[in-house]
Amino acid sequence: MVGLRMDISMLLEPLGFVKVLEWVLAIFVFATCGGFRGETALLVSCEGVVNKTVTAAFAYPFRLNTAVFSAPDPKGCGGTWTDVCLTGDFSSSARFFVALAALVFLYCVTALVVYIGYNRVYQQNNKFPLTDLAISALIAFLWLVSTFVWAKALADIKVSTGASIVPGIESCKAPGTTCHFLSATSMGILNVSVVFGLLNMFLWAVNVWLVYKDTNLHSQWNRISESTTERV
Repeated sequence: MVGLRMDISMLLEPLGFVKVLEWVLAIFVFATCGGFRGETALLVSCEGVVNKTVTAAFAYPFRLNTAVFSAPDPKGCGGTWTDVCLTGDFSSSARFFVALAALVFLYCVTALVVYIGYNRVYQQNNKFPLTDLAISALIAFLWLVSTFVWAKALADIKVSTGASIVPGIESCKAPGTTCHFLSATSMGILNVSVVFGLLNMFLWAVNVWLVYKDTNLHSQWNRISESTTERV
């Protein structure tokens, strides 16, 4: 292919090394958020049932309003137990966060191919660094937005799957029926996904500076600064 010239040493340069880190962190975001599965459990006592555990399973993309608690018994507590769902749909926030990670993964692969195989072309044609700069700035901004949106959604998910849901369950208010919150799957791994999002935001901000130094914008600014200094 025209212009192809493999140079693995580019990975040891700041720009290449940071790109590898961004590629790895994008995978971590995808795995920690997109691969999550959990459940909320209640302890129910009603007609013919004593301390029966009922669960509602949920997973990415966190459409909690489709997660239904299993019935305490086949008779549904003598007909007093109706389908009970968790509340909230957080799929838009979760999908935005994970989709960004997937797109960033693909962009990092493309950028690494260019850095390693076409670095000479990249350096000689200023359009490539400028395009890289624009995309990097956009990605840094999107990481900022998506991470904080996902962090807010995660806080709401914890509330919607925690002990506070019991008072709002109508079936638990039926005569002779009692419900107690039992447990919810730990969401520590989802907390980690937010941390990875913040790390991605920081790395892409660094990436913007590293790419900027490869553009003619940086060299023009240096020339302006030098000429101003000489006049003074």
